Amino acid sequence: MTLRSSSGMHRPSPLLLAVTGLTVLFLLGPILLSVMAGLVNNYRVGLKSGLTLKWVAQVWANYGGTVWLSLQLALLCVLAVILLGVPCAYALARSRSRLARLFEELLTLPVAVPGMASALALLLAYGSLQGFRQSFWFILVGHIVFTLPFMVRTTTAALQKRSLVDLEEAARSLGASFTQIFFGILLPAILPAIVAASLMVFTLSLGEFNLTWMLHTPLTRTLPVGLADSYASMRIEVGSAYTLIFMLVILPVLWGLQTLARLLERHNEP
Repeated sequence: MTLRSSSGMHRPSPLLLAVTGLTVLFLLGPILLSVMAGLVNNYRVGLKSGLTLKWVAQVWANYGGTVWLSLQLALLCVLAVILLGVPCAYALARSRSRLARLFEELLTLPVAVPGMASALALLLAYGSLQGFRQSFWFILVGHIVFTLPFMVRTTTAALQKRSLVDLEEAARSLGASFTQIFFGILLPAILPAIVAASLMVFTLSLGEFNLTWMLHTPLTRTLPVGLADSYASMRIEVGSAYTLIFMLVILPVLWGLQTLARLLERHNEP
C-alpha cells in the first residue's frame, strides 16, 4: 500500500512504515541488548551499575589474536573464491553441456550439507597430513569449499545476461581475443556482481562456526570459536563484549563493500 505525493512520488503508507520499523526493532533489539551487556559493570543490575570498557579490554587481551586471524582468513577466502569462482562461472555460463548443469547443482552441496559434515569429510580426506591439518590453511580450504558456490552462482547469473552475451559475440565477430573480451568487456560488466558476492563470502567466512569449530586447533582459533568459548566459560558481560568487538570488526568492511558495489552499479548504468 503506497500513497502518491504531490510531486508524483509514491510514499509508503504509515502501516507499512510501522511494520518495517517493528521488524527492524525485532531484528536489532537483541543485538543492541547484547552490546549493552558488554558495556556495563553488572548485566543483572543494568545501567545503574555504571558503564565500563573493562570487559572489552579483557576480551581483547584474551582473544585479540582471533580477530586478526579471522580477518586474514576472510580476506584470503574472498581472494581465493574470486580467482577460482569467476573462471568457473564463465565456463558454466557459456557451456551448454548437461555435465555443466550437473556440476552446477553439485556445487551447492557444501551449502546444503551441515558444516560439521563438510568438516568431517575434509578431516577424512586430509586429516592424515599433520602439518596441513594443524595449519591455518586447512581452515581456509574449508571456508573456500563452503563459500565458493555463492561466488559462482552470483557471477554466473551476471554472465548469462542476454545483453552481455550479445556484446561478447559482437566483440568476437570484430576480431577481439578472449583476453580482450574477458578483461575489457566481461570483467568490468560483472564487477558489481563480484563485489556483491565478495561481501557475502566475507561475512560467511568471518562468522562461520560449525565447520571452523571442527577444523580449528588451539593455535587457529577464530572469532566465532572464541565467542563460543567466552560464552561457555566466562560471565555474560565478557561474551557480550566479544559480540561488540565482532560487530566493530565486521561492520566497517560491510559498509565499505556495499558502498563500492553501489558505486560500480552506478558507473555501469547506461
